[in-house]
Amino acid sequence: MMEQKARLRAMEPEDLDFLYAMENDHEVWNIGNASVPYSRYVLHDYIANSSNDIYNDGQVRMIVEDSERRTVGMVDVFDFNAQHRRAEISIVVHRDFRRKGLAMSALEQIIHYALHTLHLRQLYAIVSQENVASLVLFDKMGFERSAVLKDWLYDGDNYQNAIVMQKILQKNC
Repeated sequence: MMEQKARLRAMEPEDLDFLYAMENDHEVWNIGNASVPYSRYVLHDYIANSSNDIYNDGQVRMIVEDSERRTVGMVDVFDFNAQHRRAEISIVVHRDFRRKGLAMSALEQIIHYALHTLHLRQLYAIVSQENVASLVLFDKMGFERSAVLKDWLYDGDNYQNAIVMQKILQKNC
């Protein structure tokens, strides 16, 4: 494992303002599947009712902290399929903390968690072909580009292709 620049932890009620800012950032909407704002009430309810158990919730969200314990991002493991032991993954780091190795460190930890704790066989991400930074990150972490989804993402003005990135998890992860 590489040096841990980031630390993953469970969501806490104190994360509400950070989640509200990130979930309502239009820049993030253009790279993911969200396209509507989330209210504080909905996010408060999500934090309060999340068991952080992928078998109960169908997903796990973890907060990413830097070495100074500042909240810098979040990682989601979602669309969990127990039968096939796979899930989709997404990661977002606040723009002020990008290009510092935090996403790579967090991704390495969530891969280890997915394999050794959740016992998944596969993780995948669907990444806009315009999101070069994320494509490079997933490439560096051993994800393979397995498919192009034509006109998959709509940013309100244009359609963008998405790349399916897959990683088969093995015990040396």
